[in-house]
Amino acid sequence: MPNLTSLNNVNPELSPELPAARKATTPVTATVFRIDGSKSPKPDKLATEEPMSIRVGGPGQANVDVTVTMRTPGHDFELAVGFLWAEGVLTDPAQVREVKYCALDEPGGDGIQRYNIVTVRTSHQVSVTPRAFTTNSSCGICGTQTLDDLASCSQPVPLEGSLRLPVATVLGIPDLLKAKQKVFALTGGLHAAAIVDSRGAIEVVREDVGRHNAVDKVIGHLVLERGVPAHDRMLFVSGRTSYEIVQKAAVAGIAIVAGVSAPSSLAVETAELMGITLAGFVRGGSLNAYTHPQRLTN
Repeated sequence: MPNLTSLNNVNPELSPELPAARKATTPVTATVFRIDGSKSPKPDKLATEEPMSIRVGGPGQANVDVTVTMRTPGHDFELAVGFLWAEGVLTDPAQVREVKYCALDEPGGDGIQRYNIVTVRTSHQVSVTPRAFTTNSSCGICGTQTLDDLASCSQPVPLEGSLRLPVATVLGIPDLLKAKQKVFALTGGLHAAAIVDSRGAIEVVREDVGRHNAVDKVIGHLVLERGVPAHDRMLFVSGRTSYEIVQKAAVAGIAIVAGVSAPSSLAVETAELMGITLAGFVRGGSLNAYTHPQRLTN
């Protein structure tokens, strides 16, 4: 294992190898109790949840600790970049100069390779306020506090010239996504987010114990692929759709957001404001379109 895993010139292949102790699943042994009073041990696998610190710094600047998020290891570089994009720290994919795990030779280092610290170095000086809390894996906390703030830093997705998808195509996404949720199939304990292209094909899927982390990972993928703004893409999530998820989609310029469960009222309000088509309850042969249904065709 090399001392440093890094992306110089940002290679779009963003799955750096992690040591065995940092994999997406953790083996455990559970005791199964049955109604007849019997019990037996059972090998099982759980979704791994570990903290990851995100640092950022520009030319002539020391790295700043921005936040700590609880995440499932894997695609950590995408997660860091996607988070910084959603927070407005990055506004152009070309600003990303290097993404790396904490190096052994960094100032203050203790000689141990840290796979739970990711540093993003940028081409521009950054101004960030470190968060004085840990982002919970099940509930994202967005740096944009109001809809007015979001509107001021993001352009609404144009209704003309952006993505159109047949309803039948959207209804087929849950089954396609489920087939690609490899870690969920092992653990039953992960959320998933997918980017869907203009043909209705799934372009990338990421899983995480945190649904907002999964979204950050796929948006980070788009940023590092130079694929933003993503007016020709759909974001599909495996659960409910919150304001934070729609906010992240808005900053990435994604035209359609859909999920298998319900959206929140603020998610609908945000999607309406930002020109995003928002659909929920995509299951069982039907869906509910809450905003801008023009993009969904028969």
